[in-house]
Amino acid sequence: MTGTFAGALEARGIDAGDGRLVAEAEGEVFLEDRVLVIKRIRVRYRLSGCPEDRREAAERAHAFHASRCPVARSIGGSIEITTELAFA
Repeated sequence: MTGTFAGALEARGIDAGDGRLVAEAEGEVFLEDRVLVIKRIRVRYRLSGCPEDRREAAERAHAFHASRCPVARSIGGSIEITTELAFA
């Protein structure tokens, strides 16, 4: 997901390289019939160095990037995925 988001940012002229875009992911795992099952994944993005006049474009890219991500599309039907974007 991070690569898809970074690509969407770069396409809009927002530099996501060199550590500017950082992602932290957290999963919620439950025990079902003695099997560990991932039910939810939360991804928190932190974007540094984004100019004020490009933040709206970054927020738009964030709003749709999961729908264009192969991983999110593959597991999204069975695992709830949420994302957050913060500017640093």
